[in-house]
Amino acid sequence: MSWLSDSIRAFLRKGDLLLLFLCLTASGFGLVLIYSGTRYLDSNRNLYVQCAAIFLGVLVYIFLSSVDIELFTQRTWKLMLFFNVVFNLLVRTPLKVESNSGNDSWIHIPGFPVNLQPGEIVKLSFVLLLAWQMARLQEKGISRPGAVMQIAGHTLFMFALLAWASGDFGMGLTYLLIFVVMAWAGGVKKRWFLLGASVCVVGIALLWPRISDMYFARRITVVIDHITGNPDTLYNQTQGMGWQQTRSILAIGSGGLFGQGWCKGIQTQSQFDTSLPARYTDEIFAVCGEEFGLVGCAVLLLLLACIILRCVWVARRACSPQSALIAMGYAGMLLAQVGVNVGMCLYVFPVVGLTLPFISAGGSSIITMYAAMGLVSSIKMRSLPSWLRDRSQI
Repeated sequence: MSWLSDSIRAFLRKGDLLLLFLCLTASGFGLVLIYSGTRYLDSNRNLYVQCAAIFLGVLVYIFLSSVDIELFTQRTWKLMLFFNVVFNLLVRTPLKVESNSGNDSWIHIPGFPVNLQPGEIVKLSFVLLLAWQMARLQEKGISRPGAVMQIAGHTLFMFALLAWASGDFGMGLTYLLIFVVMAWAGGVKKRWFLLGASVCVVGIALLWPRISDMYFARRITVVIDHITGNPDTLYNQTQGMGWQQTRSILAIGSGGLFGQGWCKGIQTQSQFDTSLPARYTDEIFAVCGEEFGLVGCAVLLLLLACIILRCVWVARRACSPQSALIAMGYAGMLLAQVGVNVGMCLYVFPVVGLTLPFISAGGSSIITMYAAMGLVSSIKMRSLPSWLRDRSQI
């Protein structure tokens, strides 16, 4: 067991302890909110599962901090690509967990204590593969049409796979946003982003008549109607598709500056039809707003912002472009999920079923987040020394 003690000593000496502290602090805040948001169930199972997931996540964080992720990716990229495809396709097998939420994102492996979300877990290896691919394309110019088509094709393939296999457009959107952050950080020129945005707008406009009745499209429509104040769809905005978000903004608004108090939120503690839906998962930010007010929401967002900025800080000091892209990819992953989740709760973004990182209940999500941060810690352990960094272009 000497290798284990050596790994722990190396982690304590060079690992990113500050990042781990920030993650644990955010998770602690999440446990406070989950406890309050699950009291109406008269069961602490979700709280216990979350605690176990955090414990496992910390172990994964420490283990991955000792992994040379560039060498690992170089040796296993074909296996990771195979894993990305096959693991996502498991939601098309009898392992699928039936859902009435509009998508089938979960699987249950017999004997395993919790359900797994393949799209959540595959984000880790997607970032590693995309960074590996981009680092090699950078040698001849990342903004070449062929290079841009390759990385965009990789991302669109994963998006299409998720959409077809599980119907989880929200998770697919996260992949797209990760790609945007990594492409920007990797030096892709602005004209490609403008071209991509134009193609998306034109494509949506042409396809909208055919997809407007789809479940996800109606989620988008209700948000647009709410923002524009369309009186013809007021019932749908408040009682139909917009019910969940209506309850969310009412909860946040009722919290005021300092909130109604922990475990005292009217909607959070209610067991009636007027209660807050998905209060310990998708809408947990609304629980924070109702019980801790604007101040609590600001503290929560500041914690998450510090984690994201720490990833950027590590990226700027990485020993290679590939490592820098990995750290930026995980920063983009966090930024995307925080922005989308908070936007859902504020009724400015459609409900897509994304968790709030480190806060929402969910074993797959919390372990994935700690694993991603463990890889960032690994990059920090192998960062350039200051005397060499000053001569680099980072």
